[in-house]
Amino acid sequence: MSTLAHTMMTAARPGDTGLAGPGELDRYPYANAANAAGQDRTERVSPVWEGSETDIGRVGRRAAGSRGRGLHGQLVQQLGQMIVSGDLGADRPLVPEEIGQRFEVSRTVVRESLRVLEAKGLVSARPNVGTRVRPVSDWNLLDPDIIEWRAYGPQRDDQRRELCELRWTIEPLAARLAAGHGREDIQQRLADMVEIMGHSAAQGDTMTFARADAEFHTLLLQLAGNRMLEHLAGIVTSALHVSGGPGSGCERPVETSVGQHMRVVDAIGSGDASAAETAMRQLLAAHGEVGGQGAGTPVDHVVPAPREH
Repeated sequence: MSTLAHTMMTAARPGDTGLAGPGELDRYPYANAANAAGQDRTERVSPVWEGSETDIGRVGRRAAGSRGRGLHGQLVQQLGQMIVSGDLGADRPLVPEEIGQRFEVSRTVVRESLRVLEAKGLVSARPNVGTRVRPVSDWNLLDPDIIEWRAYGPQRDDQRRELCELRWTIEPLAARLAAGHGREDIQQRLADMVEIMGHSAAQGDTMTFARADAEFHTLLLQLAGNRMLEHLAGIVTSALHVSGGPGSGCERPVETSVGQHMRVVDAIGSGDASAAETAMRQLLAAHGEVGGQGAGTPVDHVVPAPREH
């Protein structure tokens, strides 16, 4: 096993899930100075959120398994999920003071979180109008966070189908292009990832398997030599996380998947572009990554953790 493979195997322990304990995201620590002014908690609940308590509580519980990365990342996660799920509909006003009071976070946390959501196209802030939720047509649907939020919400069937169709379009092409570049360093790293997948499959280590699988597909897009394809690597990684397939960490990895990945590596190594493309199509088809297989399947997995923003 190469040094890279050994490092990755030892760095990702099966028991290290990185998940927070139950309920850790249900509530935010109090970070507002409102109490200093002697305000009662019930007085700080904003009328704009009336009728949304059930929705807010549900979103909090749904995110409870995620590992926290500070108030900022948690609030982005909460508000993003609520917008994408439709709990906060288009043109809904978002008043920073009211958000801060509801979630008990500081003005700075609210302001920075809304900036992140604005960059994703989920909200817009205009003078004399304030911050409002934008319609779906304005969202950056290729943003990894939005991909994951859609995949664990009411739009999950459409999201998974669209991701499958996108992968079916770009990854066979990437494999074909990669076969003509002869980058031995990246080819070796691809082989390393397959080796890691083989070891983790034998041990039932889904976490290491998923990480190696995601790295494999990212490297493939890099090897294609097309910067626009490489830019889509984050989308493919998100697709693996939400697809529910063997490479997502949601199912027990299987040896057959390892062999299919290895056939892609062998075809690229031999410079056979046609064989590489075919091998990738077979890999995607074998795991239901074409035709939206899996649509309608109940989603019981934990929502991915908040990202660093």
